[in-house]
Amino acid sequence: MTQQTLTFASSPFWPIAIGFFGLGTGYFIWGGQVLFGYPKTSPEVDRTMGMWGFWMPGFCQFLTGVYLMVGLTWFNVFGNAAPLYMAGVAFTVYGIHWFAMAYRRYIGSSAAPDGWMAIAFRPWEPMCLAMQEMSR
Repeated sequence: MTQQTLTFASSPFWPIAIGFFGLGTGYFIWGGQVLFGYPKTSPEVDRTMGMWGFWMPGFCQFLTGVYLMVGLTWFNVFGNAAPLYMAGVAFTVYGIHWFAMAYRRYIGSSAAPDGWMAIAFRPWEPMCLAMQEMSR
């Protein structure tokens, strides 16, 4: 019996639009409510905002990150694209970040620990820039 190898065609299309669409929609929904104060904050509004935060920015970014990582590592359909690796990591991590923030808001927990979480995300920016420079 001969071993068969399955090869996928390389894709010039990077699936980052869904991640940015989810992020933009999340910022529009959450930012609009905070900026304009409408609708007024209440337990019902917080639960609704939590659901929107979970599904749009959270799920869309997490899905994009996993899609990129699987496409780069398991199937090699995006070629040798170092910036996509960092984008995959960042989309996945930020999707999980939105899951946590949305769930916190959904159940009505304190927002105070979110500030500490922001400190952990800060090192990602220079690392992403360094990876981008190394790939040139």
